[in-house]
Amino acid sequence: MNNWFNKNGVHLAIIAIFVVITFAYFSPVLQGKAPQQGDVLQAKAMQKEIMDVKEATGKGPLWTNQMFGGMPAYQIWVQYPLNITTYGIDIIKGVFPDPVGTVILYLLGAYLLFCVLKINPWLAAAGAIAFGFTSYNFIIIAAGHSNKALAIGFFAPILAAIILTLRGRYLVGGSLLALFMALEIRSNHIQMTYYLFIALFILACIELYHAFKAKQLAGFGKSIAFIVGGIILAVLVNAGTLWTTYEYGKETIRGKSNLTTDKAEPANGLDKEYAYQWSQGVGESFSFLIPNIYGGASSIDEMIKPESNTYKAVEKNLQGVDPRQVIGYVAQNLNTNQYWGNKPGTSGPYYFGAIICLLFVFGLFIVQHRWKWWILGSSILLLFLSFGQNFPLISDLFFDYLPMYNKFRAVESILAVVGLLVPLLAVLAVKEAQDGKYDQKYLVKRLTWSAGITGGLSLIIAIMPTAFFSFTQSNQAQVVDALTQALQNNRGAAMEIINGVVADRVSLARADALRTLLFIAVGFGLTWAFITKKMNMQLVFGLLALFVLVDLWQVDRRYLNNQNFVSKSDLKDHYKARDVDNFISADKDPNFRVFDLSLGDPFKSAETSYFHKTVGGFHSARLKRFQELVDNQLTKSINQDVLDMLNTKYIITQDPQNGSYKMQRNPTAAGNAWFVESIQFVKNSDEEMKAISSFDAKKEAIVDESYKALVDSKILGTGQEGFIKLTDYKPEHLTYEYSTAKEVVAVFSEIYYNKGWKMYIDGVEKPYFRADYVLRAAKLEAGNHKLEFIFHPTSYYAGENISLAGSIILVAALGFGIYAENKKKKQAVKA
Repeated sequence: MNNWFNKNGVHLAIIAIFVVITFAYFSPVLQGKAPQQGDVLQAKAMQKEIMDVKEATGKGPLWTNQMFGGMPAYQIWVQYPLNITTYGIDIIKGVFPDPVGTVILYLLGAYLLFCVLKINPWLAAAGAIAFGFTSYNFIIIAAGHSNKALAIGFFAPILAAIILTLRGRYLVGGSLLALFMALEIRSNHIQMTYYLFIALFILACIELYHAFKAKQLAGFGKSIAFIVGGIILAVLVNAGTLWTTYEYGKETIRGKSNLTTDKAEPANGLDKEYAYQWSQGVGESFSFLIPNIYGGASSIDEMIKPESNTYKAVEKNLQGVDPRQVIGYVAQNLNTNQYWGNKPGTSGPYYFGAIICLLFVFGLFIVQHRWKWWILGSSILLLFLSFGQNFPLISDLFFDYLPMYNKFRAVESILAVVGLLVPLLAVLAVKEAQDGKYDQKYLVKRLTWSAGITGGLSLIIAIMPTAFFSFTQSNQAQVVDALTQALQNNRGAAMEIINGVVADRVSLARADALRTLLFIAVGFGLTWAFITKKMNMQLVFGLLALFVLVDLWQVDRRYLNNQNFVSKSDLKDHYKARDVDNFISADKDPNFRVFDLSLGDPFKSAETSYFHKTVGGFHSARLKRFQELVDNQLTKSINQDVLDMLNTKYIITQDPQNGSYKMQRNPTAAGNAWFVESIQFVKNSDEEMKAISSFDAKKEAIVDESYKALVDSKILGTGQEGFIKLTDYKPEHLTYEYSTAKEVVAVFSEIYYNKGWKMYIDGVEKPYFRADYVLRAAKLEAGNHKLEFIFHPTSYYAGENISLAGSIILVAALGFGIYAENKKKKQAVKA
C-alpha cells in the first residue's frame, strides 16, 4: 500500500489541488448557496408536472402537457434506470455540489488525457487547468447549460481512451472508450458529441494515412476494430436515449416540414437563419488571445461607471437625467452595449489564455508529431464552421450536405472542441522542448518568434486598436438615427453618446491587450528559463500551471462569480404565483390550458408552465407540427378558433398602464373532448392549415384524406347524441367515459403524436387519427364505454432493455480489460 501511495503521490496531490481550487472558485457552495442559472430555472418550469408526478409515484412520466399543448418528455427530463451511465452522471452531479462536480470533471478528464500522453504530471496539471478554465466552459455553467458542460467534460477522456487503443492496449483502451463514450452520450447533448466526432474523423484519416505509409495497416485495423466496438457498445448502453431522441427528432422543428406553401420553411432540419443566429464573427476569433477585443459580454457594467466615456457623454448632454437609465435604454432598445459583434447577444468570449496561445504558436513551429497537423487542420475547419453566416462558403456545404449537421443551432459552440485542441498542442510543445530533440538556440529562436507574433499583435491593439478594428456595430448609422429620434432630434447628443460607447469599447480592448502582453511576457520568461535550464523543470511547470490558472481565473470571474450564487431557498421559491395564477389554479378541471400574453412572446418563456398547462412554453426541441401551428395561427394574429380547439380556458394579459395582470376566461373553449357534426377532408397539410384558419372546432373536424379509411363521415349526427368526459388524468394515461346511441367521431384536445400513444376502448386497442392539424380524433362505437389513451413508446421500453444488456456487457468488458492490463503488468515485472 505504501508503495502505491509513493508511486501515485504526485497524482493524488494534483487531484487534491484541483478539488481545492475548484471549491475556492465556487466558495459560495460552502455557504449552502447554488448558482442561479437561467436555463436551469427554465428547465425547472418545464419539468414541473414531471417532477410532481415523480414525487407522487416514484416514476417520471414520458409525456407532459405542461408546454405547447403537450409533448414527449425525452428532452426535458426522463429516467433511464437500466442504463448504467445514468448512475455515473448522478455520481458526478451528486458527490460535489453544483457546479463543482462539473469543473472537477473538466480537470480530471483533461489530466487523464495528458497523463496518457506521458506528460510530466505538473505540466499535465497546467494543461488540464488550461482546458478546464477556458472561458466558454465557465460561461455555459453560468447560463445553466448543464448537459452541454458534461458532454464537453468527457471530450478529453474519450481522446485518452482512443490513444490507448491506438497504442495497442486494445482491451483497456476499448473498454474505457466504451465507458467514456457511453457517459458522453448519456450527457444528452448530441450536438457536442457530433462536433467531437468531426475532429475524431479527421484524426482517423491522418492515422490511416500514416499506417498505410508505414505499412502498419493490420495493427491500425485492429485498433479501429476495438474503437468501433467501443463506440457500438456505448450506443447499445444508450439505446433508450438514442432511440427516443432519433424517433422524436424527426417530429420536432429539426425534422421535415409538413408544409410546402411556405417557401421560407426548410424542407428538413432547422431554418438556416435560425441555425446560424449565433455565428462567431471572423474578427471575434482574436478573443482567443484578447478576451475583450469585442467588448466581452453583452453588458453595460463598464459603461455605467461614472468614469466611463458613455456615462460622461450622457451626463454632459442630458443634465438632470440619471445616466444609468439612458445607458440602459440604449442597451435594451437599440441593442448597443459593450459587445459590438453581430451575434444577437453573448454571455462572453472564447478565451483560451495568453500563455496557452503563446505555447500553441510555439507548438506550430517545433512539434514534429503528426498530431500537430490533426490539431491544426481540425482547429481551422472547426473555426471556419463556427463562422456560420459570416463565412457561408464552408458552413453551407456542411449544412446542406453533411447528415444531421442542419439539426443544430448556435454553430459557434463548435469552438468548444477547439478549446481542447489548443491546450493540447500547447502542452505538446513544452513536452517536445523537454525531450531534448532540439538545441537551445533553435528552441529560443522559435519561442521568440511565437512571442513576437502573439505579443506583437497584443502590442498593436494596445497602441492603436482602431487600426484593424472599428469597434462599431454594423448598423451604427441606424442606431444613431434611432437615438436621435428618442432624444427629440438632438443628433449632436446622440452622436456624442454613441462615440462614448465606442470609446469605452476601445478602452476595454486596450486594457485587455496590455493584460495579455503581461501574461505572454510571463509565459515567455518561464519557458525560456526552462529551455535554458535557468530554472528547475518541476518549478517551471508548477509556475506555468499557476499563471495559466491566474490568467483564466480572472477572465472567468467576469462571467461566473459569487454574484451568480443565491441561497437554495431563494432558488426553490424563484417562481412566485400571481393572483391570476392562484385564481386559475383553483379550477379543478384536470386538463385545460392557459395562454399567457403578459410575458412578451408566450413561446419564448416557460415561466407560466410552472403553474399551468400552457399553449406556450420554451424548448428548443418542440414538435414541428405545433410550431407550424404557432407560426401560422398564433403569431401574426391570434386565431380564437385554434385557442378553442386547444381547450384554452384562460388568457392572461397585463395592463400596460399600471402593470396589473388580468385574467380572461374563454367561454368558447372546446373542452377535453367532444363529438363533431361534420368532417371536412383535405388533401394535405397545407389545406389542413388553411382550413383551420376559420372553422368551428366543436362542430367540424378538419381531417387529412389519408385517414379516410379510419372514419365514415356518414355516421355523423348532430354531435349531441350523448356525452364524453375526462374522468382520470395522468400525463401519460388519460381515461374517458362516453355514452352515445350511435357511432360518432370524437375530437380530443390532446396533441397528436403517434410514436407511442395508443387508444383502448374497454381494454381493446383501437385506431385513432389526426384532426385539426395537431389534435387526436377517433371513430367511436355506440354504447357506454371506457376509453383510454396510454403513452407506451416502444423506443423507450425496448430501448431500455437493450441498454440493460449493453450495461452488463460494458461492466464485463471493463472488468476483463482491467484484469488483462494487470496481468500484462505482472508478467512484465517478472520478465
